[in-house]
Amino acid sequence: MDFIASFIKLKHYCEKEGYKGWDPYDGLNSQVFQALPGLKHSALCRLVMIQAFKRLPLNLRRLAMVPKQYNAKGVGLFLQGYCNIYEAVQASPALASQFGSLDTLEGHIGSLAALLLKLRSAGNYHGSCWGYNFDWQSRREFLFPKYTPTVVATKFCATALLSAYKINGDERLLQAVLSTAEFVKHDLHRTPQGSGFLFSYSPLSGHDTVVNASLLGSELLSIAYKYTGDEACRLAASDSVRACCELQRPDGSWPYGCQPFQHWVDSFHTGYDLEALQAYSDNTGDDSCRSSIDKGLDFYTSRFFLAGGMPRYYHNRTFPIDIHCPAQLMVTLSLLHRFQHWQDLATQVMDWTIAHMQDKKGYFYYQLKKFGSSRISYMRWSNAFMFYAMSFYLKEVYAKGQH
Repeated sequence: MDFIASFIKLKHYCEKEGYKGWDPYDGLNSQVFQALPGLKHSALCRLVMIQAFKRLPLNLRRLAMVPKQYNAKGVGLFLQGYCNIYEAVQASPALASQFGSLDTLEGHIGSLAALLLKLRSAGNYHGSCWGYNFDWQSRREFLFPKYTPTVVATKFCATALLSAYKINGDERLLQAVLSTAEFVKHDLHRTPQGSGFLFSYSPLSGHDTVVNASLLGSELLSIAYKYTGDEACRLAASDSVRACCELQRPDGSWPYGCQPFQHWVDSFHTGYDLEALQAYSDNTGDDSCRSSIDKGLDFYTSRFFLAGGMPRYYHNRTFPIDIHCPAQLMVTLSLLHRFQHWQDLATQVMDWTIAHMQDKKGYFYYQLKKFGSSRISYMRWSNAFMFYAMSFYLKEVYAKGQH
């Protein structure tokens, strides 16, 4: 497959859309639904609305008056992508003819970073944090109102801003990144687990024992420790990492979470776990989680990808094939400093994804299923995440001399 041509098509599509779009979970943004108080105050009706818009292969958003909007995590993914492209062009100037000059790329980086600062969640939080632009409900257990900050969104935004800071030296970006540690320490609650604890997904109750969320919180604390030497950040990150490593199963896998309905094992959240552990180790110098990383990577690469590059969602079944599954591989291998070793697998998966999940207009599909696949263009979930993934692939293959 012509990777460069594919990436350029995606880049042009996203730029033309202005980085705004729909999301699999934005059903409650329907102006029609919000105008019906009898429905919007019902947990069951909200859940039905979210799941219907997420699962239906037909896009009803125009009919239901769901606006295209910025999503903070999506903007963060685009920002990180442009930072990676900048590094690639810097290392291999010939790429500028396709992706733009360093000055042009720095302009994109500056404008996206400024936008991301504006998209921070408002409220009495102790540090910078970000949430999603839609109400989000999990089952009938809890509701996160739009812009409720989550540690997952915050992590992706913060690491992108840190990459931008390393390029343009804007101290405001670094200060925003470092302040996320205060959000993690003081706004997230802690659930005792094993010999440590797990950070919650958000400041609200619900999703309190999700492994990847706790590890991403640890990653933010490890970044603060690297730049400030704050021992409280290192100790809290260490306690969370230890608890999560203890939750790793003998085969190297992690459950999504500790609740009975969270015991599944999936591809891209495993990738999140691995990259967060590696970042913690890199930032603190603590290598105690090395065996967990090695076991986890062996499980990840052997159980989630089939011959020919087809990705799997779960370790024990393939469908639905979600765009996050192939995309996260590029990120995980790069951030774990293992890309060169696994480059053949990465290339097979990238080629398969372009061939089977990219539309002729340039955008990528959300999911492929045995029946009723969704080919709707979702800006955060599909396009921003593939932009992010392809930028890591570009940096590794085309800028490090591996092509």
